Amino acid sequence: MRHTLHRLRRDDGMSTVEYTLGTLAACAFAVILYKVITSPMVQDGLTAVLRKAMNTAF
Repeated sequence: MRHTLHRLRRDDGMSTVEYTLGTLAACAFAVILYKVITSPMVQDGLTAVLRKAMNTAF
């Protein structure tokens, strides 16, 4: 029983498959974020916000 509990608690870190899936998920998220940021609608919105901020009197 003690040996089984010790074996279940052991954490040897991530395996190669887990690293691969994590890297793939991070890359997919980066691509989606890039597509959103470079879309014309978001670009227009960011430009409008920056113009408004630059024209605001302090």
